[in-house]
Amino acid sequence: MTTGRFVTEGQRHAADAGSPRPEAWIWRRPEAEVAASVGAASGPLAGLRLAVKNNVDVEGVPTTAGCPGFSAAPAEADAPAVARLRAAGATLVGATNLDQFATGLVGQRSPYGRVRSAHRAAHVSGGSSSGSAVAVATGEADIAIGTDTAGSGRVPAAYNGIVGVKPTLGAVSTAGVVPACRSYDAVTIFARDLGTASLAMSVMAGGPGTRAWPADAPLAAPAAARVAVPDELPAMAPGWAEAFTAAADRLRADGCAVEAIPFASFLTAARLLYDGALVAERHAAVGEFVDTHLNDAAARLDPTVAAIIHRAGSVTGSDLSRDQARLADLRRECMDLLDGFDALLVPTAPFHPTMDEVAADPVGANSRVGVYTNFCNLFDLCAVAVPSGTVDEGAAGVAQFGATVVARPFHDAVALDLAARIMVPGEAPAETFPGADLGACADAPPVPWPAAIGDGGLQAVDLFVVGAHLRGQPLEGELRALGARWAGEATTAAAYRLAALDTAPPKPGMTRVGAGGAAIAGEVWQLSTGALGRFLAALPAPMTLGRVELSDGRWVVGFGAAADAAASGLDITAHGGWKAWLATPRAVRPGPSGGRG
Repeated sequence: MTTGRFVTEGQRHAADAGSPRPEAWIWRRPEAEVAASVGAASGPLAGLRLAVKNNVDVEGVPTTAGCPGFSAAPAEADAPAVARLRAAGATLVGATNLDQFATGLVGQRSPYGRVRSAHRAAHVSGGSSSGSAVAVATGEADIAIGTDTAGSGRVPAAYNGIVGVKPTLGAVSTAGVVPACRSYDAVTIFARDLGTASLAMSVMAGGPGTRAWPADAPLAAPAAARVAVPDELPAMAPGWAEAFTAAADRLRADGCAVEAIPFASFLTAARLLYDGALVAERHAAVGEFVDTHLNDAAARLDPTVAAIIHRAGSVTGSDLSRDQARLADLRRECMDLLDGFDALLVPTAPFHPTMDEVAADPVGANSRVGVYTNFCNLFDLCAVAVPSGTVDEGAAGVAQFGATVVARPFHDAVALDLAARIMVPGEAPAETFPGADLGACADAPPVPWPAAIGDGGLQAVDLFVVGAHLRGQPLEGELRALGARWAGEATTAAAYRLAALDTAPPKPGMTRVGAGGAAIAGEVWQLSTGALGRFLAALPAPMTLGRVELSDGRWVVGFGAAADAAASGLDITAHGGWKAWLATPRAVRPGPSGGRG
């Protein structure tokens, strides 16, 4: 049982005077208790402070889903997503505010308070995972659980200058989560940098009830990835389209091919989530409670949310069947448009509304916010939202600009990789806690989270290369095309011989000789088991794959060569590696005889 206290809207400032955004919290543990837990924590997430959106179960805490009358009984156990993070050493800080029943993208639909942006007090935080994102942006939490159906794990990340990872549907268990639209719900992570987000995702994902990863899922984007962008950018505020163009240009500068595709069908699908019959799933989730308490002031239903959910109860079966068929058609059409592309880059949001603008037009403003997010889960796509610059809005101040990389299901590592290439750290607000270092931006996560899931994740293999597949060499592209990820330089144990072979392109052959051998320099690449199988099937003679001993004692899959080919090659062992041999002016290379490797 976790101790702590709830705070009402009237009590909030007295109870949480130390918070720059007290409205972000529904419940908090005493700070002394949190500090003691942080000091005693162990595990890969030790030292990280965790906030949890209050539609996700935390043992001993009522799961209100932003509605005080919805649940008064404390949850009997942590949701699996929470339990996995806490078991890995993350310390719970509290439960965060949200748009009621996770219905909204603005963070203003809660009787616990309208959540302000961490950077711009007059502007919305974004929702529905409003409190979770703000808690991370202010430094009160290092990681936070959100949920995402229409963009709730991405829009608040954009408005608060942090990272939001929305995984492939089913990659994280949704047990213990109050559903919004069960078919399209995802549990997400917020963090201030990609490395921390990836580490947390690797812990949270997997386990019973989650989807199995395909054996050939990629672990990185190609160096020269092909990325689609919308051919039209509707609803963008002044300066926001230019900020998006700058994000796309960063990909171009990094060697990616960025090409516009027709976007009308994506926009049509996005409108189906709220404007069509698919909204019936929201009534299926909590409609009975809403319908029963429409006139019960004590339940504290948000009027906008209640109207949306109550109206969804009138959707007929034929309406739902029609829109599901329409969605299937749109999905095929949009996936055809993305054929041949590694990812799609979109603005996370087209503008940043003020709280007053949302109050004046709660439905219209919310719909505009979700233009570039609503289609994603309908198409079973994964996404990573990152801060990607700012927009000077004159008298209104500086807005955080966010961009999102969207990729196919189970291509989460591709989205993560490309997001690292466009990320520009957010700006910390003046009133933030000292922990909110938004400038700490890792270039790329050290290990993509799909390859680090403890159970049920992608099975990855280390491959040691010594020749033409090294970075900068002629066949590096073969590994990149398989979704392989460069994992660093390495050397073998001092037990190998290296020979220059008669092949095209030139390549070496390595053989284990034991005593009298030498350490050979190379690189480790990581790729999925399915990708390794395809690579091996296409490997030409005289190249082989086998077990190679590295200098750190590990045995990994590595390149070798047939004994007769290695024996007839030129011994270059003394050079210590292929690149050193190529850089030697007096090197005499064997003439080519054909073959790939």
